[in-house]
Amino acid sequence: MKNIIIVFLLAAAILSGCTSYQQKEDPNEVRQDSGADGVEKEGKKPSAIGNETKNFLLIGVDSRGEEDSRSDAILLASYIPSGESIKLVSLMRDSYVKIPDYEYMYSKLNHAYYIGGKDLLKDTIEQNFGVQIDHTAIIDFKGFTKMLDAIAPDGIEVEVSSAMIDDMGLELDPGKQKLKGSDLLSYVRFRHDGQSDFGRVDRQQEILIELKDEVMNQFSSPAGLARFPEVISQALKYVETDLKIEEAIALGVSFLMDPVTDIETLRVPITDSFENKTYEHAGSVLQLDFEENSEALKQFLKAEKE
Repeated sequence: MKNIIIVFLLAAAILSGCTSYQQKEDPNEVRQDSGADGVEKEGKKPSAIGNETKNFLLIGVDSRGEEDSRSDAILLASYIPSGESIKLVSLMRDSYVKIPDYEYMYSKLNHAYYIGGKDLLKDTIEQNFGVQIDHTAIIDFKGFTKMLDAIAPDGIEVEVSSAMIDDMGLELDPGKQKLKGSDLLSYVRFRHDGQSDFGRVDRQQEILIELKDEVMNQFSSPAGLARFPEVISQALKYVETDLKIEEAIALGVSFLMDPVTDIETLRVPITDSFENKTYEHAGSVLQLDFEENSEALKQFLKAEKE
């Protein structure tokens, strides 16, 4: 990886068509892989670019440009310019949380975005999990396919199953295949097998790492580095974010000076910290042990703040 904002935008892109971003194996285990509306709130100054931790809220929405949509993917990305890793936390969309000023008080986490947009979702996460969010980014299906085609125009090789081909209507043979934008969207959204959302999340992680490698290749040469500002500008066209282009470039320059080598991931809720419940107004939800999950999240992010 050669800059945080590209990884930041790629993460949002990958999550645009997906219900969640979880751990591949044991959700409690930290993995290390090699791997908006653009208007600031009144009176809030852009956060300075220094050595302090920056927390980004990445929101993938289930639309292709429609006004009404839900946040089917919710990810926190934590980055410190002098650090060696990016920390990614997946917040499950069906988590049963307290939504500020909501008539039923509690509902699914993704419902906060549906009724109040990015600001209400941000407030809900901050109040339920005790984390500070510095910037937000939103991307939908359309942005996903454009981003993927821009970063990996030749496609990405993946393992495609017969069930996936039949379900998504792909004109392919089972086995290793190179998929591009819209087909990659189908690939990461597939969940109609025994793995359900867990398999979907595995594929999200797989594609994120592959795209990270694509970005590395693009910026590994002097010619690639010279294209850096233009790439940032183009990437921002696909994402609705409150991050200014000057801030994005400053973060990228910082990243070039101190490259990150690892991506560490966590899923919330963690294993054995929730129950499956059903409520008339919300449907099937994940009833969280907030004390356990908040502590797990705090400990996971703690190293970045020391």
